[in-house]
Amino acid sequence: MLVLLLLLGTSLVGAFPHKAPRKSCGLSKYRFLLPSELKAMREMKEKFEETMLLSNRKCNTRIFHRKWNTAELSVPDRVLLVEAELELVMEALERPAAPGLAEWRRRPLSFLAQAREDLRGCVGVSPHSPSLPGLAGTLATQAPAHQPSGKLRHWLHKLDTAKRRDTDGCLEASAILHLFQVLSDLKCAALREECA
Repeated sequence: MLVLLLLLGTSLVGAFPHKAPRKSCGLSKYRFLLPSELKAMREMKEKFEETMLLSNRKCNTRIFHRKWNTAELSVPDRVLLVEAELELVMEALERPAAPGLAEWRRRPLSFLAQAREDLRGCVGVSPHSPSLPGLAGTLATQAPAHQPSGKLRHWLHKLDTAKRRDTDGCLEASAILHLFQVLSDLKCAALREECA
């Protein structure tokens, strides 16, 4: 009788499909960034600004300029926004750096890579999914419960256009010069409804 019950229990478990556990969305640690992390970001930004002043690079670094505030977005839109921003920043920082800048990037890159990974747990984007231009579409197909707002879709399109049009050097400048805006957006996403 015991053997029959065990067999029946095993077959019933296989009869009902179960979802694979979804990676948790743990952004609370980004509500308040550690002073040491902020210091590493600030030092990298300052070193980059010094080298940029010495070069004759001419860039339009207005990619991150928006006519709206992050707090105006829904909580899911905020997460999608920061994920897209981090994709751009990581692509820029993972490229070969000018001599003397590689060392300054190491700690910020580690922090930003972790934040990007944590965000992927919230939006359902796999590490192998394409970045923009397919990001908005990928997010919509992988997370059908939430469609990005028109405001966010427009901004994602603008980001995609800049990625195709601007040089690597100008994308790097935009990413580094607006790094603290990205961190502010990350904090807003972590604060959820409390971000105002």
